[in-house]
Amino acid sequence: MPGNLLYVGATVMCSHGGQANPTVPNPRVMVSGNATVLQTAPYTVAGCAMPPPTAGNGPCVTAQWVTGTVRVLSLGQPLVLNTSQSVCAPTGTPLIPSVVQPRVVAS
Repeated sequence: MPGNLLYVGATVMCSHGGQANPTVPNPRVMVSGNATVLQTAPYTVAGCAMPPPTAGNGPCVTAQWVTGTVRVLSLGQPLVLNTSQSVCAPTGTPLIPSVVQPRVVAS
């Protein structure tokens, strides 16, 4: 499914309101002056409101994108789109991109 490319600095949150950031930027492809993110790069999550065990199974600590671009690759790897699917550990909930660049669309 086509979508806008995610970049370092895009607003991405876990389902419980924690801020997610990529650990490895991809400087080979830039959008709006910012490095993009490869599907293989893990995300770290800070500030997740999900309670720890006994009250919940959180908080979200890391996340990994499961889907990415099919036709556009960088360094032989797919890039992350705002329509890509992800999973947070240990909760199993998705990341939610909310503010992304509107100029570059890929599939």
